Amino acid sequence: MPHPLKPLDQLRARLRQTLDLLPLASHQGLISLILQGPQRLHCAPELPGPAFYLAHGQRGELYAGYGIAAEWQADGLGRLTMLRQVAQTWFKGWIQIDPDQSGLVGRALLGFAATPGQHDGDGLPNALLWLPELALIRSQNRSALILSVRCPTTAATLRTRWEYWLEHLAGRLGESLPLPLPAPIVTRSASRPDFGEWCSLVLSALDEIANRRIEKVVIGRRQGMQGQRPFDLGRLKAVLGERFPACQVIHIRRGLGDFIAATPERLFRQCGDWVEADAIAGTACRSGDAQRDLARQRALLDCPKNRREHQVVVEAVAKSLGPCCRRLENTLGPQILALNNAYHLHTQVRGVLRPGIDAFALAECLHPTPATNGQPRAAAADWLRLHEPFARGWYTGAAGLIAPDLSGELWVLLRCAHIQGREAELYAGAGIVAGSDPESEWQETEHKLAAMSQALQCA
Repeated sequence: MPHPLKPLDQLRARLRQTLDLLPLASHQGLISLILQGPQRLHCAPELPGPAFYLAHGQRGELYAGYGIAAEWQADGLGRLTMLRQVAQTWFKGWIQIDPDQSGLVGRALLGFAATPGQHDGDGLPNALLWLPELALIRSQNRSALILSVRCPTTAATLRTRWEYWLEHLAGRLGESLPLPLPAPIVTRSASRPDFGEWCSLVLSALDEIANRRIEKVVIGRRQGMQGQRPFDLGRLKAVLGERFPACQVIHIRRGLGDFIAATPERLFRQCGDWVEADAIAGTACRSGDAQRDLARQRALLDCPKNRREHQVVVEAVAKSLGPCCRRLENTLGPQILALNNAYHLHTQVRGVLRPGIDAFALAECLHPTPATNGQPRAAAADWLRLHEPFARGWYTGAAGLIAPDLSGELWVLLRCAHIQGREAELYAGAGIVAGSDPESEWQETEHKLAAMSQALQCA
């Protein structure tokens, strides 16, 4: 009786069987080969080099990309228009061959910083469209490996490249979630702004609001953290996924360090001719006691200040979607979005899209939202540019996956950290409206920062 093939031998054999299906010499564009993955893909292994990772616990979805088959970068006010033109050119002829009939599709990462032209020390370009050379997908109990290339190329060259990836991947496909390490001692370093500067910023913003120059502005904080040893990013993602199953965990590694977010807020999801966008604003901290937490949910729903802050976001999201949609549905809400450490007011705005509207157009219309920037959009952005004491980089930007038809889903990059070895910089913010109190808003950012800082204690 013949011995069963090892995983690497199986993958090599399947690759050689299917490589001849690809029109490598004649095609001028993108080609992806989709091979059936392991039955149980628990997590995406850590492989060297550029990589990204998106996972959502409640939806049971995972998409990890490794290496660079093709990438395009852009900057400035027209950054999304430039990337849209690139995608229209390259994605139109994107050939995807699925011999195992997995039903899964290769996608590219689209991500961008909070503001056009702004750079920080996170090693990321201002805006990026990135097709990985290798992708791992898990969706609805199905999984696949996707190998992609920008043609023309030769089968010999491609076999060498793709077998390199299979060799690095095969022995790690059956890995379970990483076991916890002894908790590192994590200490705080500087905060920008510090508490005194924060209070001054909030009071300055309240003066602008009182004089009706702005209605709301979202002020951010950057908090330094340091561990005794380098943080284990695989464990950090596993902890974030377990503690925040309703959040999208996003990890992007390029250049210097790693950018990680556990965000509850979708910028939008496009499905056919429908679009859904989240309006999240208004926060209450959880206590850990069921009765007290129920009272806090009721108080959050009844709080005039939080309802006012939330309604600003709902109206702005609906107004931004208006030009993209033939019809908007009546919104029902707000409802309570319950996270591990906080409650938020949440309303979902839905609409039927006009013909020709794609993910790039939706991102242009919706970003930045009042939940991360303020309202009116331009006035709030001007105020932040003059007063916020650090460059946000990709914090409050957006990232997600784009399909060949240019539909997609993007998430607002909140509850973030930029990590280099044992150094981490954490980001969080609070929305300032009439009635805001500097100390209460500071405490809100403390609770938001705790989502990442407590996870770092387990990494």
